[in-house]
Amino acid sequence: MYDQQNIFAKILRGEIPCDKIYEDQYALAFNDINPQAPVHTLIIPKGEYISMDDFTEGAPDELLIGFFRAVGETARQLGLEKDGYRLIANIGTNAHQDVPHLHFHILSGKKLGPMLSR
Repeated sequence: MYDQQNIFAKILRGEIPCDKIYEDQYALAFNDINPQAPVHTLIIPKGEYISMDDFTEGAPDELLIGFFRAVGETARQLGLEKDGYRLIANIGTNAHQDVPHLHFHILSGKKLGPMLSR
């Protein structure tokens, strides 16, 4: 069940401000308030989606396509295509998803190292 009071829902409704990078009818991208890299942007779909499973099963095709295009456009606006970037989506408790709204992290600005530490 989607939590209407999660922080990203509040950001989408304009109740909490964000440092916006990109927005269209499908997605909102903004800088993370606790960056883990020199560039750390979050991108969220506009809609009540908790996880990738929820999103890919229930979102209309137009939103699915529009969201992933918005991810690419955000990376281009940030100038990340030359040196590269990492996309991360944490889904569920084992992956340490902190906010119950589907979101991708775009990380860049330095060599990021291995994906996982043991």
